[in-house]
Parts: sequence; C-alpha cells; structure tokens
Amino acid sequence: MGAHFSSKATTAATEEAEAPGEALRFHEDARGAQVQLGPLGCTAHRGATFHDGIVFSQRPVWPGERVALRVLRQEGGWCGGLRVGFTRLDPASLSAPSLPPFVCPDLEEQSPTWASLLPEGCVRAGNVVCFWVNRRGWLYAKVNAGRPLLLRKDVLMGAPLWAVMDVYGTTKAIELLDPATPLVSSEDAGPDLKATPGEECVICFHNAANTRLVPCGHSHFCSSCAQRVFRDTAKCPVCRWQIGEVALVRTEEGS
Repeated sequence: MGAHFSSKATTAATEEAEAPGEALRFHEDARGAQVQLGPLGCTAHRGATFHDGIVFSQRPVWPGERVALRVLRQEGGWCGGLRVGFTRLDPASLSAPSLPPFVCPDLEEQSPTWASLLPEGCVRAGNVVCFWVNRRGWLYAKVNAGRPLLLRKDVLMGAPLWAVMDVYGTTKAIELLDPATPLVSSEDAGPDLKATPGEECVICFHNAANTRLVPCGHSHFCSSCAQRVFRDTAKCPVCRWQIGEVALVRTEEGS
C-alpha cells in the first residue's frame, strides 16, 4: 500500500495518545537470529546477511503513542531498509528460532501483524523516525521534523499491540529514543556557515564549527562533517568515544 499525505490524514495523525507506560526497550528474547542488543536494551544491531533482523517492543504500545528511533548505521550493497509496524503477537510467547527472516511478508502471513517499508531516503544514518497507530488503525511515520506519512489503514484495533521493527537491508543498527527528547539532525541543521579565522571545522577547514558531539562534548566540526562522521563511524575523531547524538550549537549569525 502506497504512502501518502492528506489533510484528513494529518488531522487523524494528531490524535492524542493514551497514557504510556514504562519507557520502550527491545524485547530481550524475541529477536531475529542476527540481532544483537545493547546492554540497556535500547540498541539493536544486525550481524551478517541482510535479514533475520526482527525486533519487538518489550511491552504493548498504546494507540497514538509514538515509537521513536534513530538510525545508527547503514550498510551498502542491499536493497530496501527499515520496516516498522505493529503486531498482536506477544513477544514473550516467542523465541528467536521461531521467527521468520522477514517481517514483510513472512511474519505478516503467519500472524496478525501490520508493517510497512519506509520510503527510500527516510532511513539514512542519523535520521530520527517516529511511528504510531491511531484509534482508527491507521499506521503513520514521521522522519525528523517532517509531516506525518500515512503508511497503511488496516491495523486491527481492540487488542494489545506491540511495536515490531525489521532491521533489514541497508539499515544496520537502530536505537530506541524517548519521543520527548529534542534532537538535532542533518535536516534541522541548515546550511553550514563559512568560518571566521580560528573557528574552522578541523575536518574541512572551511565551514564554521557549529556542532557538539554527545556525550563527549567535542565541538570542532561543522554540521556536514559531523553528520558524515556519525554516519560512517559513529566515533568522535578526537577521543574515539561513541557518538550518541550530534547537537547543533547555534551561533549569533546562524540563530
């Protein structure tokens, strides 16, 4: 089913969520054969191949509750990327060997599951993706600060739904986020400014250094170079710490 925008869809997408429960994590046991989870259960990395990357939320998701994630890594050589959706399957009743290699169409054919491939270009490394289902059973996604994108309209409501994601193809790793956390992505950073003497990015030596890497705090890079480093290695070039976020440092000229 093709994704599309409409004024009615935008109105429906803004319906308030039920009160969410505990913070979302990945279910620690029900996951694809190639998935490795981080120690806090918030990151999922796919190993070899392009499939066997299915993961679930550890609890049901309320209608309207946003599931927010960041694409951490990409891998070339494959076609297609991240799939997102919802399922009535309780992951506590599943085990890794019983999961099929793909959420679409395998898991959908085997169970009451509704998922969709995100449009090409939406799942670049560093992008923040939110997805949710409203009380009508309409599945939406939003990338960074973009408009809600209606993915499908056939999710059956009336029973608990768990979020399901497929770390598939070009998508190599994802991280669950707090939907209320303000994030700066390459979409929000705007054009880089030409540097004044002494404020140059230490990578390109041309644009102004206008970002801060989180959590290490180093701020020697323009937004273009910082996003490229985040996409390619996710490690700070200065201290080699893992980059969790690229924050934009507003300058007087660019604010």
